[in-house]
Amino acid sequence: MGVIYNTKDGIGYITIDNPKKANILDRETSNEISEVWNEAWEDRDVRVIILTGSGDKYFCAGHNLATRPEVTEEQRERIRAENAFWPLSGTVNGARTGASGHLGDHYPQIWKPVIGAINGWAAGAGFYSMLTSTDIRIASEENAKFKFALLSQGWVGGGPGATYLVRQIGYADAMRILLTDEPFDAKEALRINLINEVVPHESLMDRAEEIARHIVSLPPLAVRMMKEFVIRFRDIPVTEAWRVQTLMNSLLTQLSQDGEEGRNAFLEKRKPNFTGGILEKGEPYPELTKEEREILDEIRREQLG
Repeated sequence: MGVIYNTKDGIGYITIDNPKKANILDRETSNEISEVWNEAWEDRDVRVIILTGSGDKYFCAGHNLATRPEVTEEQRERIRAENAFWPLSGTVNGARTGASGHLGDHYPQIWKPVIGAINGWAAGAGFYSMLTSTDIRIASEENAKFKFALLSQGWVGGGPGATYLVRQIGYADAMRILLTDEPFDAKEALRINLINEVVPHESLMDRAEEIARHIVSLPPLAVRMMKEFVIRFRDIPVTEAWRVQTLMNSLLTQLSQDGEEGRNAFLEKRKPNFTGGILEKGEPYPELTKEEREILDEIRREQLG
């Protein structure tokens, strides 16, 4: 097994467990983690994920998706060339379609929060996985190290690392990482806002779990839709994104039990109990008289911000 997956109290734990190979995503491990992301997506009891690596040296040191040994170099070169013009169905940029569909199975973005507990080296595909699949990042002060790890080999890479890096940190810092391909530590990652926190290694999982438990206490539908909103609509015009956000909010307030529970708990000055329940379809609102409509419209106008 190259991946360990277990759940507890609403938290899913994904651990890349390939320590003899620096927790790399070899073929077997890549296939396993792809299935785990699907399982975590569909498990209604899991509200947040913690992604980490086994041991205290490697988070994930990259990819090694070696082809079968009997495949010749000529065949490999031809496959690379033909992939650019004739990609296989059910693939995204040479990877199988994964849980979220648009970044392949190696770099999924599921609609649940993912906390990266960066316990050691995040290099190559491990670096890209952190960029694409994690939302909140906590790093080991002693052991976390980061490296793009491809330009020095003569490549720009087939993964989405460079694309995501320049969208998540400042231009100058991103270009220094990409153009020098030099490693850097957790302190520098924090300075450039690549990660959220640096903690002593012995406190890494405790801190990740503390954040995860807080997220578990929040309304799961709203949390899920907030992440989906940001991922799907961050690149469209503000006015269009705002419209989508408003529609999502209407769904939550009108069609979820959490929408009602949040309001009631606030009014009753108690701690809410969010379940993620969805309301059944009910009877339509009764028709209003002209006078009733005028009163309702007047109230709506008064409530405008």
